[in-house]
Amino acid sequence: MSDGRLSVFKTYKLYVGGKFPRSESGRVYEVTDPKGKWLANVPQSSRKDARDAVVAARKAFGGWSGATAYNRGQILYRIAEMLEGRREQFVREVADAEGLSKSKAAAVVDAAIDRWVWYAGWTDKIGQVVGGANPVAGPFFNLSTPEPTGVVAVLAPQESSLLGLVSVLAPVIATGNTAVVVASADAPLPALSLGEVLATSDLPGGVVNILSGRTAELAAPLASHQDVNGIDLTGAAGDAELAKELEAAAAENLKRVLRPSVSRHRPEKEAKDAARPQAVEDGADWSADPGTHRLTAFLETKTVWHPTGALGASGSSY
Repeated sequence: MSDGRLSVFKTYKLYVGGKFPRSESGRVYEVTDPKGKWLANVPQSSRKDARDAVVAARKAFGGWSGATAYNRGQILYRIAEMLEGRREQFVREVADAEGLSKSKAAAVVDAAIDRWVWYAGWTDKIGQVVGGANPVAGPFFNLSTPEPTGVVAVLAPQESSLLGLVSVLAPVIATGNTAVVVASADAPLPALSLGEVLATSDLPGGVVNILSGRTAELAAPLASHQDVNGIDLTGAAGDAELAKELEAAAAENLKRVLRPSVSRHRPEKEAKDAARPQAVEDGADWSADPGTHRLTAFLETKTVWHPTGALGASGSSY
């Protein structure tokens, strides 16, 4: 028997600077599931929203990049905790967005939670992998250490609304960068809900900014923005012409550009357990071991020389 109450529809908003604004343009667009069923109206971000997000990301960069790697790892782990607490909501949203059964959507959400934990563990270890002491001639210490690039624009995968998104976002912020994320145009709801998780996870406002809307419309101003230091073109992988235009725009201020290569499916992988979360886009298997290549994609190497002092007869002055 119905209790006569009306359903309370969720209002999805952008996540910029730690707050939840609507698009300054006032535009929205309909989001539907793969069968055409209406799910929600979401903000259609404008160029102004993209610029506001870059300002917020730049403002947050100093504090985030200056935090200890251990502290960043704690915060990424906290994100995993909060996402675990809202697991059922994300299972529902991923199932609707990607047309998956509840069991397969649950596997995808679990993999996304595990991916946050994976990158949380790397925050204080990647420096040891890509940095170190270099042998040089003369009485000098020569040390190379990785440093974050700065503000990174991330075009999230179009098909993998949560696992793919986490896989491209987490390594960017794990290494001290800040991010402006353009969510999947057709399946933005899990990304916008992730903003609510980030807001309650000790992550400083502005470290991650999430925009919904048309990828090409938002990617162009981000690629040409002089205060954006890097861009991940994963979400444009299916449009070679757009990716080429974005690369050309990014060259104006020598942005670091990550343009994923296309890999093909391997029959033996496809034959594995069907319950394993598969989020395939342009040949990419988001459930596979992510490795460290995305952690190093937006890192710069700083090398410092320091004199050791006068060497005595024993070979050392210490």
